[in-house]
Amino acid sequence: VQLQASGGGLAQPGGSLRLSCAASGFTLDPYAIGWLRQAPGKERERVSCISSSDGSTYYADSVKGRFTISRDNAKKTVYLQMGSLKPEDTAVYYCAAGLSCRLLDYWGQGTQVTVSS
Repeated sequence: VQLQASGGGLAQPGGSLRLSCAASGFTLDPYAIGWLRQAPGKERERVSCISSSDGSTYYADSVKGRFTISRDNAKKTVYLQMGSLKPEDTAVYYCAAGLSCRLLDYWGQGTQVTVSS
């Protein structure tokens, strides 16, 4: 079971990035997939999650209206489209899988997102 996050980088305030979370070694369909982030000196924050059953989504208030999560089970990939980026979005972003958005047990390596002018 492996998850690989990619797509991070440097973006300007107001810009956008798309993160990808690719699964290998297992089928994505039964799992909820979440994106979490951790900035230096701050607690880990659950940013977004998409369920396996009905595709329902969750967003933290801090990203609501700016980020969009989606999944492509055939490609075994979950995406996080990030827009209107702010410096406070700077963090390492991780994707994780689990039986529900409250139980994300399998973690991948993170990808760094830096928002700066």
